[in-house]
Amino acid sequence: MRRCRVTQRSIFMNSLSEIPGGMRYHFGAEARLQRSIEDGCMAVFDGWSYEEIATPSIDYYALFERGMGRQEAQRAFRFTDADGRLLALRPDVTSSVARAAATLFAGRARPLRFCYAASVFRQRSRSHAEWRRESRQAGCELVGAGGRAADIETLLIAAEVLERLGLRSGTRITLNNVEVFNGLSEKLALDTGAREEMRRIIDTRDDSALQEFIRHHTTQVAQGGEWGLARLAGQREVIDEARRLISNPRSRVALDALDELWGVIEQLELTDLFEIDLGDVSGLDYYTGLVFKVYVAGAGSRVGSGGRYDDLTVNFGRREPAVGFVLELDALTEVLMRRAATMEPAQSHESGAPIVEPDGDAAGLFREARQRRAANSRVRIKQRDEG
Repeated sequence: MRRCRVTQRSIFMNSLSEIPGGMRYHFGAEARLQRSIEDGCMAVFDGWSYEEIATPSIDYYALFERGMGRQEAQRAFRFTDADGRLLALRPDVTSSVARAAATLFAGRARPLRFCYAASVFRQRSRSHAEWRRESRQAGCELVGAGGRAADIETLLIAAEVLERLGLRSGTRITLNNVEVFNGLSEKLALDTGAREEMRRIIDTRDDSALQEFIRHHTTQVAQGGEWGLARLAGQREVIDEARRLISNPRSRVALDALDELWGVIEQLELTDLFEIDLGDVSGLDYYTGLVFKVYVAGAGSRVGSGGRYDDLTVNFGRREPAVGFVLELDALTEVLMRRAATMEPAQSHESGAPIVEPDGDAAGLFREARQRRAANSRVRIKQRDEG
């Protein structure tokens, strides 16, 4: 019996020395860098007149089920409150912001501009490259503003953040409009299962599989060559080619909207940051118009995403246009840490700090330390057991 208890205790102690999958520590230079990135994001948001909002870390699961949709919400960590109601660790900030806009801020003049930096918690990842149970995000939401100007404002804020971080040369922000895909899906009269299958095929960029799928779901030959959607990525020429391939009115209206948006990007001389990708159709159900994703050279997956979600706030009693995005601070930190490692080695943050030597006079020692701190100098007290 005693041996069994010892074994159980050993297992328990060993488990405490391990970190659950998808979790990690941040320390020293990496932790400081992540805080600096977060502060930089918030400074840009403030410069565009966005007000910071802090949402609860724990909320009712139903909030996220309504806001994100059942499939995405099921990735949340769930548990039961004392009254039996189902709670969740926050897997998403946008849902909380949308509820606040429709309730707490219902009487405020529109548009509302919110920004935040917060941790989100998810028990399952979309892919191995995004495997984090806890991740830090910075984002902004523009609620109560529709149209092209609101979309452009959001895109320019994302671009400015990345420029401020020194990442412009390696950044691509890909643009799409969910209505391009929705128009094709409507034309083929697809049910939910078939719609998801077509989305998966487009995401794999398989022209032949998409052509076969479309032929299987229509009595006519795939008129307009919609199967070519899977390979349409680039700049303005993508829109011109899509107009030749896609004939349904709903998709063509979306292409016109992308064309207008791209025209402004050209006028602002930002085409090196953006491209159009009609083959990127993952996770479209959340959005109602513009969608975009942010990629940075050196990152294993996207470092941000956003778009227009005009139907979200109706879940909380008031429908109004909204657009926003989030940036993944962990991913940005990793990219910038790797870049720093290839440069001139920096002096250790700790070893470069002045040391206040103890001399037996504790009051004198800490008087000097306080004087140095008053001058904003970094100090480190050398303890007796230090080598």
